[in-house]
Amino acid sequence: MFDVVGIGNLNYDIIMLVDRFPEFHEKLPAKNAFFGLGGAAANTISWLARMGLKTGFIGAVGSDEIGEAHISYFKRIGVDTSRIKVVEGYSGVAVAMIKGEDKRIVKFSGANTSRELDFEYLAKARHIHLSSNPQKLIINAVNFAYENGISVSLDIGEAKLPESIEEKITYLLMNEDEFKRKFGSLEHISDVKAKNIIVTLNGGGALIRNEKGDVCRTPRLHAEVVDTTGAGDSFDAGIIYGILKGWSLEKAALLGTLLAYLTVQKVGARSAIVPLEEIKMAAKKLGLELPFE
Repeated sequence: MFDVVGIGNLNYDIIMLVDRFPEFHEKLPAKNAFFGLGGAAANTISWLARMGLKTGFIGAVGSDEIGEAHISYFKRIGVDTSRIKVVEGYSGVAVAMIKGEDKRIVKFSGANTSRELDFEYLAKARHIHLSSNPQKLIINAVNFAYENGISVSLDIGEAKLPESIEEKITYLLMNEDEFKRKFGSLEHISDVKAKNIIVTLNGGGALIRNEKGDVCRTPRLHAEVVDTTGAGDSFDAGIIYGILKGWSLEKAALLGTLLAYLTVQKVGARSAIVPLEEIKMAAKKLGLELPFE
């Protein structure tokens, strides 16, 4: 059995920190750079594995050094890689230029388009997490989870939310801008059909509406932002860890906020990932009351 199985992209991130974006045909030196493994659901699963949960992943990589690095990294931190396909060709790549909180990204899907669901594998999970997936895969995975009594979290991002499965989603995750584009004002949070919805806010913290209809906000944590890459993925990890440990959704979101707080102070999506004991120490230092065992 797995605590969580993640489904999503496996990318190689190339991140350049710049003072300004280049003009047409201009070469511009970066003030700093980061190169490392990425992919939204993969970042979330990486946190959860380091926090001690039993994890697996469904994805695809190319027959290249990047693909080998993904599998090697996951094995090293304890993520099951038996459902990561290796296909001929190149792995996915994401190239980002970042100026403060302004980010410009170009992505190449590569092998990511070859991933396939394995329902026997998913049946072994307590929870399924989806991020950065095509609509057909989202629909099939959510329907399977619903029919088999498995909780599912969906970080929908910019993708269209399929109406046919909205009511079947246990935890719908998005940021404030994504919510407003899909539903309008935040005042409409009670109109969303998903059982629970969690919206990360531009000013920090999160707005939550649980399955009972209760709405609350979690406090923000003030950090000097270096790079926001992976902050949402880290937040998702906090939500999933908390709910699987039986915490209230509000406490789970507070843990998510803490993980995002740690992430934005480093360059790269996975640079801030630390074991559970270090997360507990960070929570204590900030005076956060979280119900860790």
